[in-house]
Amino acid sequence: MQRVGSRFVAPRWLVGGHAQTVAGLALRARVNAHRDVHRRRERIPTTDGDFLDLDWFESGDAATRASAAHANADPVPLVLLLHGLEGSTNSGYVKVLARELAAAGLASVGLNFRSCSGELNRGPRLYHAGETDDVEFVILRLAARHPRRPLAAVGFSIGGNILLRWLGEAGERATGLLAAAAVVSVPFDIEAGARFMEASASRLYLRHLLPSLRAKVAAKRELLRGRIDVQRALAARTFFEFDDAATSRLYGFKDAYDYYRRASCSPWLRGVRVPTLVVHALDDPFLPASAVPTAAIDGNPWLIPAISEHGGHVGFVHGKPWAPRFFAEEAVTEHLAQRIAPRRSRQFRGSSSRRA
Repeated sequence: MQRVGSRFVAPRWLVGGHAQTVAGLALRARVNAHRDVHRRRERIPTTDGDFLDLDWFESGDAATRASAAHANADPVPLVLLLHGLEGSTNSGYVKVLARELAAAGLASVGLNFRSCSGELNRGPRLYHAGETDDVEFVILRLAARHPRRPLAAVGFSIGGNILLRWLGEAGERATGLLAAAAVVSVPFDIEAGARFMEASASRLYLRHLLPSLRAKVAAKRELLRGRIDVQRALAARTFFEFDDAATSRLYGFKDAYDYYRRASCSPWLRGVRVPTLVVHALDDPFLPASAVPTAAIDGNPWLIPAISEHGGHVGFVHGKPWAPRFFAEEAVTEHLAQRIAPRRSRQFRGSSSRRA
């Protein structure tokens, strides 16, 4: 399998991991404010009496969408999108990617992890970095419902960790379900990432993510009481404190160390058998460069590295300040189009001057 390196070069006006991370968030929000995409929600029941919310991304006006709904769209390739920690299908990178995929002739649907869709789930659970059951459940459902549609999956950050872990667990079995995959800014070693964020300037990101996690525990306090240490979880000021009090206890891990070790995707990389693009930056403020498993990635020909010196965490902004472009979404779209819709890919590359 052909290997590629990252073509991403940070522009001179936006260099540095923190700058790329923060600007990536803000600029995607600005772009989406002017070019939002329509989402159609579908709620599917789970085998444990709960539910998962899927959001189908649709383009065009209402009349166009209605016409497409009655057409036989089975051959159109479909991409499952998995968001990051405390994100959703409303996250900027998910919506930018959905538009890029649509421009390449690919359909997409986003999975909201439990309690991330805007409504708390019914059961005494949320989601975690090693939770692959829901992802497999959705992939199997999509494959059964649309047997003639080529299917791919993309995961960002924690969603990427979950996807890689599932791909490694499933091995050859995954090749009968997915034709291609891609991941962006994966925390390959979750303990290394948690410690790095606590001991560096990246600690500032905890102020954005932890309140959301604590709020969900507070809202589910009665359901979770007796299963986790609610008070300690609500007082947590680091990922380790929260995961030791809540995540590890809720999902049967001994402690946070056990959770981090067993949930991290790095040990599973050797089992991946689906062509998977790996977009990552060595200046990612969520993971030290020393924790990026470059040897494992290089040792598996099914993993296609696009690892750059700069780019931050789901940043990868280039272009001009007044007309930003997002390399990760562009590279992922090109990778998937080439593998699940080569004819559409040739059309796309020939008609677009925006490819990185």
